[in-house]
Amino acid sequence: MKLKDIMNVIEKDFPKYLAMDWDNVGLLVGDEEAEIHKVLISLDVTDQTVEQAVLSGADLILTHHPLLFRPLGTVTEQNFIARRVRKLIRHDINYYAMHTNFDIAGMADLNAEDLALRDPEVLEVMGSYDDGKEYGLGRIGTLGREMTLAELAEHVKDVMKLDAVRVYGNTDRRISRVGVSSGAGKSAVFDALRKCADVLITGDLDYHTAIDAESQGLCMIDAGHYGTEFTYISYMADYVREKFPSLTVLTMEIKQPYSVL
Repeated sequence: MKLKDIMNVIEKDFPKYLAMDWDNVGLLVGDEEAEIHKVLISLDVTDQTVEQAVLSGADLILTHHPLLFRPLGTVTEQNFIARRVRKLIRHDINYYAMHTNFDIAGMADLNAEDLALRDPEVLEVMGSYDDGKEYGLGRIGTLGREMTLAELAEHVKDVMKLDAVRVYGNTDRRISRVGVSSGAGKSAVFDALRKCADVLITGDLDYHTAIDAESQGLCMIDAGHYGTEFTYISYMADYVREKFPSLTVLTMEIKQPYSVL
């Protein structure tokens, strides 16, 4: 199957125009005319990702986070990003990224489903589709049953396969209305407050954002960048298998990139 045919299907479901202006999505390394037989799905393009692609004979890597966010001044072995690009090219491996367009058209709903939120709606509205339906980052909805903040934190740990989360707020507080924004979601605090969320679940929270939100009545649960986004891997593996049954699909191991000691 040609890469351009795979891209056409993906970009219909996760349009590139949804991506933020600063983002870099789409085919970042490769040739649209390339024949694709084996796909490796990962959250990031790390050295380990490239090596697994080489060893497994994958001819396409599909990731969430782009390897290339800004232009490279040089493409040499001295630059760790360029080194990965060079290795991809040497081994004729194509590379496609779907980042904030997937956050909007995929990840937000996955997070809401994992947390079993009822009647979810867009948290940070970015625009509207032709049919008038709003699109944007994150979701806000209601829990199936009211929980304490401590109980919700345990639920988040279970769903997102975490050893620990950081919690800001009274752990005995009763929680019903929940906002969730994957990745680094501190920009969602304003909308979470405006839409009367009891708590915002996100990642990469800085100290001042968290304590300022708490002082305004919004509890915070920091589940980490990886914890809120690794669901991309299993989702896209199922997606590719369903849409392109002739392709072999491999995935990187789901494993937190850090240890809590």
